[in-house]
Amino acid sequence: MRTLNLGILAHVDAGKTSLTERLLHAAGIIDEVGSVDAGSTRTDTLDLERRRGITIKSAVVSFALGGTAVNLIDTPGHPDFIAEVERVLNLLDGAVLVVSAVEGVQAQTRVLYRALRRLGVPTLVFVNKIDRAGARTHSLVRDLAAKLDPAMVAMDAVTAPGTAAAESRPRERDTAFDEDLLDALLDDELLEAHLANADASPTASGMSHVAHDAALASAFTARVAQARAHPVHFGSAITGAGIVSLVEGIRRFLPGSDGDADGPLSGTVFKVERGPAGERIAYARLFSGAVAVRDRIAVGDGRQAKVTGISVFEDGVDRPRPRAEAGRIAKLRGLGEVPIGDAIGRPPKLRTEHFLRPALETVVLPANEHDRPALHTALTQLAEQDPLIGLRHDETRRELSVSLYGEVQKEVIGATLAEEHGLEVEFRESTVICVERVVGTGAAAEVIAKAPNPFLATVGLRIEPAPGPAVDFRLGVELGSMPLAFFKAVEETVHDALREGLHGWQVEGAVVTMTRSGYWARQSSAHGGFDKSMSSTAGDFRNLVPLVLMAALREAGTVVCEPLHRFRIELPAADLGGVLAALAKLRAVPEPPELDHGRCTLEGTLPAGAVHGLGQRLPGLTSGEGVLESVFERHEPVSGPVPSRPRTGANPLDREAYLLAVARRVTGD
Repeated sequence: MRTLNLGILAHVDAGKTSLTERLLHAAGIIDEVGSVDAGSTRTDTLDLERRRGITIKSAVVSFALGGTAVNLIDTPGHPDFIAEVERVLNLLDGAVLVVSAVEGVQAQTRVLYRALRRLGVPTLVFVNKIDRAGARTHSLVRDLAAKLDPAMVAMDAVTAPGTAAAESRPRERDTAFDEDLLDALLDDELLEAHLANADASPTASGMSHVAHDAALASAFTARVAQARAHPVHFGSAITGAGIVSLVEGIRRFLPGSDGDADGPLSGTVFKVERGPAGERIAYARLFSGAVAVRDRIAVGDGRQAKVTGISVFEDGVDRPRPRAEAGRIAKLRGLGEVPIGDAIGRPPKLRTEHFLRPALETVVLPANEHDRPALHTALTQLAEQDPLIGLRHDETRRELSVSLYGEVQKEVIGATLAEEHGLEVEFRESTVICVERVVGTGAAAEVIAKAPNPFLATVGLRIEPAPGPAVDFRLGVELGSMPLAFFKAVEETVHDALREGLHGWQVEGAVVTMTRSGYWARQSSAHGGFDKSMSSTAGDFRNLVPLVLMAALREAGTVVCEPLHRFRIELPAADLGGVLAALAKLRAVPEPPELDHGRCTLEGTLPAGAVHGLGQRLPGLTSGEGVLESVFERHEPVSGPVPSRPRTGANPLDREAYLLAVARRVTGD
C-alpha cells in the first residue's frame, strides 16, 4: 500500500488541530469531532495542551484514503515550538498549510511556507474559518499570491462567506478557471492551445477541448507534485464545509512514498518519548528497508542495538507489529539512549531546513534547594525530547540554564516540571543569546615536552573568519602523522571549546586549521606495563586544545552579535506617532510606513530582546487594534556595552585556573 506522510502546518489559532479532527472524522476514525476548547482532540494528548488549547508536541495519527495509508502529523503552530516543526519537515511527502480566512497570511505562515518551498514539499493550502465574520475569499487568494507564491489556484467556490451558512464546492471548469491554471503554469504551449480552443467552435473541435482540458489538468497536477504550484481549498473545520473537496485534493495532488522494503534499512529518529518504565521510545521514519522485532540494527554513528518492540500507526492508533517497512512511521523500543536526529541503519539523504536557534535563555532555579539534582535530571529528559532547549550547567555557580524561543515556552517548561516531575521552579528574567564572530586571523601552538605545555601532545591551530554560521575544521598536517583517534579528539574538542568564545558566547562563522601535530608513541615500563607518563593519549589532546584554540582566538578577535527580528505592525494610522516613539526607545529601525484608508502598515528591524516588550505595549498604544508579527532576520554587532556570559566550566583563557581544574578532574579531587 502506498504511504503518504502528511504534515498539517499553520500559524497558531488558524485551526490546524481542528482540521486534523475533521479529517479523522471524514475517514471514519472517530465518531465525533473533538474540540480544542473542550480539550477533547485526538492529537493534543498532553494535559497541558488540552488546558491551553495549543499544540506543543508533534503527534502522529493514521487513516486510510482509498489505497493510501496516510500518516497525518499535527505540528505546533506557536513560534515558540518551531523546533518540533523543523524535525517533522524532513519526513513529509506532502503538506497542508492552513490559513485563517479572517486573519489571512501571518508571520508564521510565511516562515512555514518558505521552509516548505526550499525543501520542495508538495503543498496544498486550506483556507479555514469561512464561516467566521470577516472571512475573505477572492482577496485572500490575491494575498496568498502576493505574499507567498504567485502559483496559487482557488479550487473551490464559496457561498455566503462570513456566515454560519458558508459552503464550499469545487469550482466549475470554465474559462476563468482555465486562465487561473494557465497563470500558475506559465506554459507557452498550453497557452497557445487554450487560445486556439477559445476561438474554435464546439462542434468543430469538441475533442480538442476535452484533450486540452485533460492536458491542462495533468500539467497542473504535475506542477503541484513538483511543489511549483499550489491548489487552494476553502472550508471550515468546525462545520465540515469544504472537507470533501480537501480530501479529494489530498488524494489527487499529493504523491506518497513508495520506499523499497527490500532495500537496505535507512531511517531517522525525529521524536523521543519515555515509556511507563522510563525507557526511551524512538519515533522513526523509515525511508528504505524493513525492521523486525529482535533485529540488531545500526543506530547513530554505527553502534548496534536490538529492537525489542515495534508499533506502527494504523486506523487512528498505534498497534504493536512484528515488522515495519519503508514508508511507515514506527515507534521503536530497545534502541537505548538514542537521541533525536540519529540515523537508523544507513543514514538517509535528508532535505534539511534549519530554523534559527532559540534567541533567549533563562536560569531555572528549584523552589527547594534539595530538588536541584532532580531538576537536573528532569531538564536533561526534556532536552532529550527537544535538543534545542540547550541545557547548560554552570558548575561554578551551580546554575542550570535553558534556551527559549519565547515566554510561552518558559511557561510550558515550568508547568511540565510541576506536573510530570513534581518540581516547583522559578525562572530568572530571560536574556538574549548572542553569538561571537571571528574578525581576524589568529594562530597558536604548543609543543610536546616544551614549557609551558604540561601535556604529551603537540597542537598548532589557526582560526580565521568564514561566511555562514558553521565552524569548519581542516587538517594542515598529514593524516598519517599521528593516530586517527587523536585527530578525532582534536576536532571534537575544537567544536566543544568554541561553544564559549572570548565573551562566553558560541563562536560561529570560522575555519579552524590544525597546523602542527605530534605525540609520543605508546611506551612500556621495565615490567612490560603501559607507562602513561611516557605515552600520549587522546586526553592529552582534549586538555591541550582549549588552551591553544583560545590563544589563537584571542589573537584573531571576535565581535559579539545580537539577533535582530524583522517586524511588521498593522495599526490605526492615528496611533502611528506613539508607536514610532516606542520603537525608538527599543532601538528599532522602522521603514517608511504604508498608509491605506486610515490603516497603517509599518515594517523594520528590532533587537530580539525587545520583541516581547513591544508585544506587551502595543495593545495599549493602539487601543487593542495593533497586530505585531516578527521573525528572525540576521545577527548584527551589538551597540553599546559588550554583553558577556559566564562560562560553564574551566576557563582556558585563565591558564593557571584552567590547569588547576584539569588536575582536579584527572585526580578526582
